[in-house]
Formats: sequence, C-alpha cells, structure tokens
Amino acid sequence: MTTVVQNHLVISAIGSNRSGLVHQFSKAVKDCGCNILDSRMTVLGGEFAMVLLLAGTWDAVAKIESMVPRLADSLGLTISSKRTDARKKLGNMMPYAVEVVSIDHPGIVHDIAQFFSTRDINIEEMYTGSYSAAHTGTPMFSLHVTISVPTNTSIAALRGEFMDFCDQLNLDAVMEPVK
Repeated sequence: MTTVVQNHLVISAIGSNRSGLVHQFSKAVKDCGCNILDSRMTVLGGEFAMVLLLAGTWDAVAKIESMVPRLADSLGLTISSKRTDARKKLGNMMPYAVEVVSIDHPGIVHDIAQFFSTRDINIEEMYTGSYSAAHTGTPMFSLHVTISVPTNTSIAALRGEFMDFCDQLNLDAVMEPVK
C-alpha cells in the first residue's frame, strides 16, 4: 500500500460577518481536494475570523493556494496563507487547562502569558471574552488557556505559584489536567 504524502497549509481569513462564509470557503477547500484538519472560527466585533489547517496532496494544496486571491475577492475577505509541516508530537509534555475570571482591566492576557513564558511553558491555545456580570453589569473578563507543561515540572509547585500569582492580581483561577 502506498502512503500519500500530505502537504499542509495554514490559512487565516478575516472579513465582515455574514452568513454563508464558512459554507463558501469550505466548498472551495473541498473542491480543491484538501481536507480541513483543524480550525478556529469566531465573530469578533462585526468581523468574522477564521484560521484553518489544511492538508492535501501537493497539487491540491497548490490549487487552493492559487485560488486565494480569487477567494479573497469573491468572499470579501483578507486572506493569508503559509505552508507548514505536520505538528510534531512532544512526548514529554502534559496538557493542562487554565481558566481565569476577573473584573475586566487591561493587562490580564499579558500577565498570564508572562507567568507561563518565564517558566518555559508553552501556550497551545487561548481564547478570551468579556461580558457584563449578572445583576451589577460589572465588566468581566474570562480567559481559557491550554498549556503544555514539561513532565519534569512539579505540578503541585506550579499550581501553587500560579494560584498565588492570581491571588495577587485578584483573579479567580483554576488549573487542571485536560480530560
């Protein structure tokens, strides 16, 4: 049996939010013979944003790459693309989920990112949001992060340091293994 070598392409796109964008974009991907391996899509303000990891044979990936300018024009999107390699699995890492909630104020993302960065812990995924607290309308902030913790790291010590750090900044937080 012959193994087909898969090529990978990351595409990011942003444009005015409207219905049908995912359908039209995914149809173009399918018509080129590519597969969507991973994606993140969301509405931010009045804009729709998506990031996709595509896989396909070299000719399928080349076909979607050549379609990017036409797709951008026809769908009203700003699109960029970049070839990439398949993600390498790191066997010496443990995935942990971090949840933070706080009264909204500037710098929360920076502070959390700095905490993990100074400990050589990689942020694999992050999403944040803001909302009004029930009853009071206080502006609130929530942050959800998946981190990769090296297996030689003491989880108890890391969790203790993180909770102390969050207490100093008046952030409610939880750190637990990804299930």
